[in-house]
Amino acid sequence: MIDLLLAVRNLLRNRRRSLATLLALVIGTTSVLFFGGYRKNIEYSMVTAYAREGGHLQVQHQDLFHYGAGDPTRYSITRYRELIESIRRDAVLAPLVTVATPTLQLGGIASNFKDGVSRTVLGFGSVATERNAMRRWNEFGLPMDAEPYALDGAAEDAALIGTGVARVLLLCQALGLQDCPPRVEASQAPPTTATSALDAADAADDILPDDIASLALGAAAPAASNANGSGTRVDLLANSAGGAPNVISLQVLRAERQGFKELDEVFLALQLPTAQRLVYGNQPPQATAVMVQLHHTADVERARKRLQALVREVAPAEPLAVLDFRELNPFFVQTVQMFDTIFGFIFVLIGSIVLFTVGNTMSTAVMERTVEIGTVRALGVRRAGIRRLFMLEGSLLGLVGAGAGVGLALAGAALVNSLGLSWLPPGSGDRLPLLLVVWGETTTLVGTALGLVLIASASAWWPAHRASRLGIVDALRHT
Repeated sequence: MIDLLLAVRNLLRNRRRSLATLLALVIGTTSVLFFGGYRKNIEYSMVTAYAREGGHLQVQHQDLFHYGAGDPTRYSITRYRELIESIRRDAVLAPLVTVATPTLQLGGIASNFKDGVSRTVLGFGSVATERNAMRRWNEFGLPMDAEPYALDGAAEDAALIGTGVARVLLLCQALGLQDCPPRVEASQAPPTTATSALDAADAADDILPDDIASLALGAAAPAASNANGSGTRVDLLANSAGGAPNVISLQVLRAERQGFKELDEVFLALQLPTAQRLVYGNQPPQATAVMVQLHHTADVERARKRLQALVREVAPAEPLAVLDFRELNPFFVQTVQMFDTIFGFIFVLIGSIVLFTVGNTMSTAVMERTVEIGTVRALGVRRAGIRRLFMLEGSLLGLVGAGAGVGLALAGAALVNSLGLSWLPPGSGDRLPLLLVVWGETTTLVGTALGLVLIASASAWWPAHRASRLGIVDALRHT
């Protein structure tokens, strides 16, 4: 206790120097925690987006992830219904699972024959009510309110498309999209008379080939479009399970912007029964994956182990694998690793500044108090006592500075979070909330504060060691 009181009094003897050192520690701690909070915000936002769209775990054919991009329906799950029922009844998984739902991924060509345009798309058939429930997942309490899934309660032939698909298929006006750039026809002049306009409309009506039209499962309705997409139809051509082409006419309810431009350019969502009828016809329906969303992300490994055992019990003959959202989205892992590396670099940089700042402060204190060191040594204080006193001063600087930095980081993060800021990540089409997730991140808070306290203590060691090695006579005659 005496050493502690002496250390406090020694630090207060030169308040200006001690305050400057503390300020460097406070700013350094706050800066590290601010970036750590930003890093956590990125991680939590991405986890929320992936869990809403694809779940935490997916059961799929072991080759679907690597080889299914060209023909996903080739790698389907036959007994997906039995698997989902087993998940819902399982004593271990049932309390952990929020939603377990099938999805059918398929490739095809979407066409707007009225305007003579088409493009390749990636179709996703799903159970609308269950997808709607998945969109409400928000474990981390982020201000990311997803819109209700528009296919929930819609007709069987309803569909959603990405805004990129709507732009290519010339459906921006029909779907009421405001951010589509105007299209300039370089090779055709616009009709100048009523007769030429009628001729162009008649030519557009004759684009649909008879052999393709005969495959359609439903006749296209008149294209009386409005702002919500009612009456806007596209035809989806896809290969059936037997290899023959099949076509279905879909009513586009709306266009939704997807998280990434690449997906936005090919996205098409439809009802699962409609997708299964398009691909499998009268054959038994299948699914390409079973998505499993959990209440808590921390339960992923536990749920995965149990799900793997359940898959072997329900479908032992099918080569199925259980993949988590990290394996399904390598971009997430790469992003987290990148931010972890940057965080480590910033911590090392701030730590180096703290190291030299505290070291310089303690070295100056040793020089100023050389005579005092000789005096107390002459009174019988051992070298270990001198070393302990200076080390304690450095530790106090680190402890007070890191503690004040933690408090300032918490207050600053609360202020920033109350502003409701957002930002647009690179390559993304959706704005994300700009938050500093500092409160509740015990590991980051304690680790950062403890690390800087240790650095401050370590930086005081060499000056303390030099002070303890001073000779009594040399110290007393120092001027």
